[in-house]
Amino acid sequence: MNLRLKRAKELAGYAVQLTRDEGLGTMMARGAGFVKRRFFGKKARYLPAKKVLEAQRAEMAGKTFEDCGLPTISVLTPLYNTPENYLREFLDSFVDQTAPNGELCLADASDAAHSRVGEIVREYQAKNQHIGYKKIENKGIAANTNAAAALASGEYLALADHDDILAPHALYAMGRAILDLRAQGKPDGFVYSDEALFNKSIQWPLVAHFKPDYAPDYLLCCNYICHLAVFRRALYEEVGGERPECDGSQDHDLFLRLIEKVGGAAHLPQVLYYWRVHAGSTSGGTDAKPYVAKAAKKALADHLTRTGRVGTVTDGLFPSTYRVLWKIEGDPKVSILIPNKDHTDDLEKCLHSIWSKTEWDNYEVIVIENNSTDPATFAYYEEARKRYDGLKVVTYPEKGFNFSGINNFGRKAASGDYLLLLNNDVEVRNGDWLTELLRQCAHPGGAAICGAMLYYPDETLQHAGVVTGLGGYAGHSHKYKQAGGSGYLFRAATVQDFSAVTGACLLVKASVWDEVGGLDEKFAVAFNDVDFCLRVRDAGYRVAWTPYARLTHYESKSRGGDEKDPAKAARFASEQQRLYAIHGKEKILDDPYYNPSLTRDREDFSESDDLRKLKEGSLTVRWGE
Repeated sequence: MNLRLKRAKELAGYAVQLTRDEGLGTMMARGAGFVKRRFFGKKARYLPAKKVLEAQRAEMAGKTFEDCGLPTISVLTPLYNTPENYLREFLDSFVDQTAPNGELCLADASDAAHSRVGEIVREYQAKNQHIGYKKIENKGIAANTNAAAALASGEYLALADHDDILAPHALYAMGRAILDLRAQGKPDGFVYSDEALFNKSIQWPLVAHFKPDYAPDYLLCCNYICHLAVFRRALYEEVGGERPECDGSQDHDLFLRLIEKVGGAAHLPQVLYYWRVHAGSTSGGTDAKPYVAKAAKKALADHLTRTGRVGTVTDGLFPSTYRVLWKIEGDPKVSILIPNKDHTDDLEKCLHSIWSKTEWDNYEVIVIENNSTDPATFAYYEEARKRYDGLKVVTYPEKGFNFSGINNFGRKAASGDYLLLLNNDVEVRNGDWLTELLRQCAHPGGAAICGAMLYYPDETLQHAGVVTGLGGYAGHSHKYKQAGGSGYLFRAATVQDFSAVTGACLLVKASVWDEVGGLDEKFAVAFNDVDFCLRVRDAGYRVAWTPYARLTHYESKSRGGDEKDPAKAARFASEQQRLYAIHGKEKILDDPYYNPSLTRDREDFSESDDLRKLKEGSLTVRWGE
């Protein structure tokens, strides 16, 4: 096929799929980036600069597996009828590593018609004495991986598929990361990296998977860790290796069992692994291997059983994603706090949607009257009390708008186990919205805070979690994306760990609210929710977001924008600086659930225009629990 025609068809297919999933606006923006990267982008954009790789080789010159000073890593790879070109490229990627701390352990289950596989391996063994090989009977991917592990002598193990490619600095970078963790006094039992997908050459990768630091809720929804994962051999042996009963999702199952022992995982945000996209590979989706979903749900259900947590594992919103329906402990009462100043049409829409749709029946609604000036507003309150059983209206005694002060005042009237901050300009969309928020919090091991999926009236996303550092301060994940899409690596369609969620719909345990002192009233309008969530996280709690609680947000109709009013703009700038002053600029700009190789200029999870740190190899490992 003519190369230009082939590229045109490739681009057209990408554009059609993106428009369907994310909308025309996103297609135009992302499509332009795709064209730039795919056809005009810099070669090898995720690899370190040549001088970095040369420096690593120079550092390791003359050193061996035993004395190089880096932790030894045994790479486990089952072989099965591997095409010769794939096998040679994989073996070359091991032989050409910048550091000698690696050992390759190959368990070959190829059939008799593919004896060439063993011949090729023996050819490479002559080049590198740290390539182990054993011919085995094919007993499935988990058993075959365990057979490869039996050949290992390294302190650590890593998993690699026979048709993929290791980045040239993979074992050096992982070895350094482990030493860095030890120097920090952090657990060094389990480390994972970012990865990239490629078709023919890693010099022209299709896309990278830039992952968050350890995110436990996200891991229960999909195996985002994937490649390259490195872990202590002793831990692997302690948990019994990979389980054949989870074939198809054996790595996800293994990672969960390792984390149960280690208490978390460390993330090195460098692309150390290249995942080949071809027919039959799960890099192209689980349609190639339908048994994967069944195995994943078993792995997750077994994890819940082992950890004593109670929930039912079901399919998620998209293939390769899952959902835990946590059992809500007891019958917690939720106090819904709604600040209001006039705008009774908005408030009526909000209240009507709560009473007409909410399936969770143990709740109270407290409207916090804030300096309304229209007499009709007070008449509405009297009439609404008659229609909405149990509705409370309390009057905020101070003048002016202070979101923090208003909600702190409303909390005094609340009797619930949980508080739900809710704007008056939102409308409930699904009956189990409150149940879904509670699912993430009201069970042992749950989050302290949970936020909801908020839509604009035009069916684009308004809020799918808050990322600190976007725009320099904080922004909403996937803002303006078309409703119904999966987002970046399913991050708009799975329960997620976030640093913060918006106060427009925020569920929090009342005891945690009281423990941290509620909202900071010096954040009168902006960043009060971000500050609150960060303080809750500093106290040792988690913040979650769920796509299963869905509301429409008519966004701040009651208040208007800040940027058009000089006084409001000055206040907004002051609150920005206060956020830095309290939490530190470095912390705000370095959200653990947002990869440093992603842009800080937009909310679309696109790659940063500046991948300098990736090229320098200066991105450092971070422990998460």
